[in-house]
Amino acid sequence: MKITRASKIFLGAALGATLGACNSNPSRAPTCQPPQGHNLDQAMGSARFDLGTGCATEFDGYFNRLLSIAEGDPQKENKAKFSDFLLWANDEDLLSKRQARSLYTRYFGVKYVSMQGDYSVCSETCPQQTEVLQDMRDELADKERGLLKISDDRRSYHRAHELYREAELVLEATCAACGPLE
Repeated sequence: MKITRASKIFLGAALGATLGACNSNPSRAPTCQPPQGHNLDQAMGSARFDLGTGCATEFDGYFNRLLSIAEGDPQKENKAKFSDFLLWANDEDLLSKRQARSLYTRYFGVKYVSMQGDYSVCSETCPQQTEVLQDMRDELADKERGLLKISDDRRSYHRAHELYREAELVLEATCAACGPLE
């Protein structure tokens, strides 16, 4: 079968049209780049798409970026948006229920995830008192970000700050009462 010049022109035109259609209507593949912009709802939608289609290992980077975007527009509703996002992440098996709860509490709750556990204060916590208090200070900074800068919830942040101060005093007094450990 001989290909005529007209057939070549037709095939070239058809191929060009097909490639042009592909370029003008690209499929959206995840880039695994955390979302940009200033709109939290759009960023969360983009993050859900990417994390649900191949970028799950980048969850921490996406979550951090969403926190940064939310800082640009602090609203009380942002707490609920992050709660919904973390519930979604649990439903998609990106996080366990415990991890999702811990992340939410770390940024948006008044209790401290860094101070939870069933252990003896004298034998477990006092030898690590400096590290425990540093972990709580780090978490207080995250609570400042989540409660103040993202959610504009001064009341909850001040309660979290008071809990930190109370825990610091109780821990210091308790460890002094425990005496030197051998």
